[in-house]
Amino acid sequence: MNYYYITDPGKIRERNEDSVCICENASGEILLIVADGMGGHKDGEVASSIALQLICERFKSISSVGNREDAINWIQSTVSEANMAIFKYVADHPESQGMGTTVVLSILTPSFLLIGNIGDSSGYIYKNNKMHKITVDHTLVNLLVKSGELTEEEAKNHPKKNVLMKALGSSTNVEMDIFNVELNIDGIFLCSDGLTNMLDDTQIAKVLGEESSLRQKLEKLIFKANNRGGNDNISIACLIKEESHDN
Repeated sequence: MNYYYITDPGKIRERNEDSVCICENASGEILLIVADGMGGHKDGEVASSIALQLICERFKSISSVGNREDAINWIQSTVSEANMAIFKYVADHPESQGMGTTVVLSILTPSFLLIGNIGDSSGYIYKNNKMHKITVDHTLVNLLVKSGELTEEEAKNHPKKNVLMKALGSSTNVEMDIFNVELNIDGIFLCSDGLTNMLDDTQIAKVLGEESSLRQKLEKLIFKANNRGGNDNISIACLIKEESHDN
């Protein structure tokens, strides 16, 4: 397994409100996670950091997530705990009212692969040099596309394309969408919308298919996204199978 993660503020934003991490537990199970904070000031950065740190610490503290059903229950309860931690922070810091974060995560074990999301950060699998999006964005525009009120083409440049219907910190009751994914893949790719708003799936896949280290590939994706405007923070967590670690 070869994995690497990277984050960049982009060209426009003053601060980076994203948080990203990859970690292993005692059984060698792997958690990848990307959180895209929102709320302005330093609040978005705080929200994404609270969620990511809590989920990663809980994951590293357990020997195993167990079977698939156990893992799904663990994800839901831990994400719910992270959500309440954000609410507690806001209660103690009223000036942070309105802060929140998206979360996309993946858990890989020898027996199964799960990908889950809340918000519009994306989870993909990489297979046969192609990107396959697993997650579904929780946005107003996506809801309008599903109901037939907007076409996919109209949605791409819609003025409200970043309005979220779901995020940690937005409601005391949140449930993560969790997808059970086949293990026969070449890689896992998670990212914030700072990347997908600048590059499409084909462009991302082309870079991942190049003959270079995983670190160089992710750095190139950041460079390309910034070259196209870099109008948001950009974060990526990626795992490619059957290679040595790239630290």
